[in-house]
Amino acid sequence: MHRFIGRTRELGVLTDALARVRSADAAQPGECILIRGRRRVGKSSLVEEFLRTADVPSIFFAAAGLPAADELSELAEVIAASALPDRELFSVEAPTQWSAAFRLLAEMLPDDQPSVLVIDEVPYLMDSVDAFEGVLQRTWDRLLSRKPVLLLLVGSDLSMMESLNSYDRPFHQRGREMVLGPLTPADLADMLDLAPAVAFDAALVTGGLPLICRDWRRGGTLRDFLKTSLSDPTSPLLVSAERSLAAEFPPRALGSDVLRAVGSGERTFSNIARAAGGLAHTSLTRAMQVLMDKGIVAAELPVSLRPSKERRYRIADPYLRFWLTFLAPHMAEIERMRGDLTLVRIKENWSSWRGRAVEPLIRESLARLLPDDQLPGTGVVGGYWTRSNDIEIDLVGADRGPLAKELLFLGSIKWLDNSRFDSHDLAALQRHRSLLTDDPVPLVAVSRNGVTVSGLDAVYGPDELLAGWQPL
Repeated sequence: MHRFIGRTRELGVLTDALARVRSADAAQPGECILIRGRRRVGKSSLVEEFLRTADVPSIFFAAAGLPAADELSELAEVIAASALPDRELFSVEAPTQWSAAFRLLAEMLPDDQPSVLVIDEVPYLMDSVDAFEGVLQRTWDRLLSRKPVLLLLVGSDLSMMESLNSYDRPFHQRGREMVLGPLTPADLADMLDLAPAVAFDAALVTGGLPLICRDWRRGGTLRDFLKTSLSDPTSPLLVSAERSLAAEFPPRALGSDVLRAVGSGERTFSNIARAAGGLAHTSLTRAMQVLMDKGIVAAELPVSLRPSKERRYRIADPYLRFWLTFLAPHMAEIERMRGDLTLVRIKENWSSWRGRAVEPLIRESLARLLPDDQLPGTGVVGGYWTRSNDIEIDLVGADRGPLAKELLFLGSIKWLDNSRFDSHDLAALQRHRSLLTDDPVPLVAVSRNGVTVSGLDAVYGPDELLAGWQPL
């Protein structure tokens, strides 16, 4: 059964681009869109759904990381199986160079109606084809842009896709950029009929990855979803992370060891080094940089009026963080059909794990929501901590970060199932404020189940936070 969920805005962007190509009367009617996003976030599915409804001639070629000649053979097979009227020409000509293949493909695309050309996993071609970016640029400038064609360049390597459109590269400013992120908590609440608090839980477990979300029964509970997924060793919840990491890192790669250390909960450089087997400073620095460049690990500094070097690291993708904590260490028991043991373990540790994991999501929710009738807009919403953690503030709103000129609010997060923000929480927040600043900075509480105390300048719960993710 066909089930494509969400992405209404992104489909609209692609549809509008095709409409411009269709109606253009300029000498260069072609348009190009560069689509990038993490693996398994649904880029290819989005493009497939767009092509399904576009009803125009199209070519969808997905590179596979093969040598250049083999990739070219795959392209020939895709063209032979397409609906292009002159597709036989490619087999007859049998180009052996990518520049010739692109020229021939451009000639085959129709002049009298719009078409769509998709090249998926472009970074593979950037790696394997000599001067690929230059070849692409020349083909676009001289041939493709003069056709009524929508060119979609898709890729999962975020840094390479960004570089494709950077100032010093051949394809600079030839295409518009579309960054495809995960489904938001608001998307999940709407599509899966979830209460706001449960939608945030779903975002933490699935990471908003459409392939995983499709297994969540509409209106179902988190426990139902986990029970079903853990009973099937091939479920997307179990295998998506493993497949993504296998594509990102070769076997025995140093980055995978460091990733497991960060995923286990270590946040400081020295603790990560110890957990990864006592890595040397240079080796760990290099591995961390690779992970950050790929967008897998995020590095954060405290937001405050004084500079700090107390950098902390975390897994950027909530789903990967959940997988590394609860699933990866216990795949053997899940594969022998004892996912029930894993489910018990998740239940026992869920509350404490979620309390920490939800913090980045809440900060982003507030950053999207503000300004509102309680607080002004901010340049950054982060946190504050010291090396000894004698002061730790969950929420710091400031004009900029990490080194701020002005603090706009301080706040605490309480995200437990059966607990409210109370007088003890308020007293702790007031004490920490006095240690950080002498100014009467507004105090904020974010609570899953409300507050039992007055004296706060603003209060947010799941309903209010979800509003920050609603489309304008």
